[in-house]
Amino acid sequence: MRDADPCGETAQTMRSALQWRDHRPVIWIVRILCRERQIMRLLVVEDSQRLRRWVSRGLRNKGFSVDEAPDGELGLQLATDNDYDVIVLDLMLPDIGGLTLLQSLRRAGQAVHVLILTAKDTVEDRVRGLNTGADDYLVKPFAFDELVARVQALVRRRYNVKDPRIQIADIEIDTALRVARRSGETISLRPREYALLEYLALHRGQVVSRSEIEEHIYDERVQPMSNVVDNAICALRRKIDVPSAPSLIETRRGMGYVFEGDQ
Repeated sequence: MRDADPCGETAQTMRSALQWRDHRPVIWIVRILCRERQIMRLLVVEDSQRLRRWVSRGLRNKGFSVDEAPDGELGLQLATDNDYDVIVLDLMLPDIGGLTLLQSLRRAGQAVHVLILTAKDTVEDRVRGLNTGADDYLVKPFAFDELVARVQALVRRRYNVKDPRIQIADIEIDTALRVARRSGETISLRPREYALLEYLALHRGQVVSRSEIEEHIYDERVQPMSNVVDNAICALRRKIDVPSAPSLIETRRGMGYVFEGDQ
């Protein structure tokens, strides 16, 4: 197995080698292998292996967690079983076409944001895709920076955030640059610490349970009784709090955590 791209190539290799018609064992393996999950979880459904790897690798380098599917069948299974922030969807797919996949999600009540990424570039194609339920439509060839900007815009839409900067008390979180500052000074955060801070900030004023944090930040192997979330909260508090003021992250015993502060 190649360490550089475990979530895409390994799933396809195992699927081909084992020739399982039921994708659930492969999906379980993908979940175990995708260990460095960041806050925003994406699914890329693209049959071109080269393009899928390139797009997924670039999105991971931008700090996203990315699952991959080489065809519509696996894409639909993953989209049904997981809570993604955005799905990047090709239209011309084997097994199940992109529009059919999208229709299945919408008929099942799935509200996940979908960005169609396709070579089909006529006005009729774009209208059909948007009317089927897509939230955005980008034609190949494309600029990668534009794809990232569109994905980030869809993520903000999901959390009802228009400004890429989130201001809570004197903390500013720039979701585009993925940096945080307090009183103008940059806070040195590890990727998971930033992911945790952004997730709490996007749910400011709401109780976020430990299980929700585990689902969005950590891999599937976190034990139910593990104190990894508590330790992460403590580490984050040490970096964002000031000694003379109450912590911005409040613990709600038996419930979870709330990120408070004047907006």
